[in-house]
Amino acid sequence: MSMPVAFFGHGSPMNALESNRYTTSWQQFGTSVPRPRAILVISAHWYINATAVTAMPRPRTIHDFYGFPHELYEMEYPAPGLPELAGEIADIVEPTWVGADVDSWGIDHGTWSVLAHAFPDADIPVVQLSINAEKPLDYHLDLGTRLAPLRERGVLIVGSGNIVHNLRAMSPGTPDAGFDWARRFDDAAHDLLAAAPADLVRLSEHPDYAAAVPTPDHFIPGLYFAGLLAASDTAASRLVDGYTYGSLSMSSYAA
Repeated sequence: MSMPVAFFGHGSPMNALESNRYTTSWQQFGTSVPRPRAILVISAHWYINATAVTAMPRPRTIHDFYGFPHELYEMEYPAPGLPELAGEIADIVEPTWVGADVDSWGIDHGTWSVLAHAFPDADIPVVQLSINAEKPLDYHLDLGTRLAPLRERGVLIVGSGNIVHNLRAMSPGTPDAGFDWARRFDDAAHDLLAAAPADLVRLSEHPDYAAAVPTPDHFIPGLYFAGLLAASDTAASRLVDGYTYGSLSMSSYAA
């Protein structure tokens, strides 16, 4: 059985503690899919100068944020790792080099804030794939495409970021609204994911790209998702949509 793929707009770390329509959609996704052998997550928050995979048997929960309530820093997601998956990934994506990280990273909040709702028991092995900040957008779309065989091996592949993510433009007075430019860009992404996912990289030419993607870290996980869609010639269905503080899109997708 081929496992589904997903992209989650994870937004604020506080979603890990809250119950809202976004977290409800993540929970519903988790209960609707077959139990995975492992979960591979491409999180916006492991953005480094290399392509690497976590390969430790017990990844630590990383609290990679500041200024939030103490309760959030006490939260743990004690899922096991799956060290052998690092070798499988390295073999699948050759000749691209993928390093095995045995001690520097773990499970960051881009991953556990979502999985705490989708798979709350934390009993499924979790592995993270880093985002290589030195590579162009095409590299990430292509790498996503080449990860597709993992779906036949029981691996659920998840991208976690935000299609629109501009923290500098946030408007605290609009907690549930999106600026016009954010809506235009998010709608353009939706149209491509539904009809031509391999073309998602073309959004770099969109007139609202600079505002929606001031840095590429949160956008790139969507390219892995798009690459996986292109590999199977399938279209995405939106699990939930919405905006927060004007400049963050909370759209999540699955296929």
